[in-house]
Amino acid sequence: MTRSKKSAYSAAPSQRQLRVGELIRHKLAEMLARGDIHDDVIAAHVITVPEVRLSPDLKLATVYVVTLGDTDTKEVIEALNRNKRYIRGEVARAVNLKFAPDIRFRRDETFEEASRIDALLASPKVRQDVDKD
Repeated sequence: MTRSKKSAYSAAPSQRQLRVGELIRHKLAEMLARGDIHDDVIAAHVITVPEVRLSPDLKLATVYVVTLGDTDTKEVIEALNRNKRYIRGEVARAVNLKFAPDIRFRRDETFEEASRIDALLASPKVRQDVDKD
């Protein structure tokens, strides 16, 4: 059985998805840094956008956010969702696409996962196996 090209490569994002995601990330970071989004919750927090992932058709952008100290992330995401229409309009002007992608905000958990893996690698049981060699 042979696999089609589309299914063989669907796991990895395309160069276009990566490029557009990075453009959206830069625009959002710029908007947050300049205070373009007028919301008290957003203004009260330092928000970082480490990654934006796009669907293959570029119609859905998942924006991963993290707050400084990882505090009140749920409230920040709710505030971003309240301002989603404005954010989408600004992103559409900055990123020249046929359709402005729908934006959804999610909490970025990669730092926690990295910390969990570091803790596992530093555990005595794993150190014992590594020190054998």
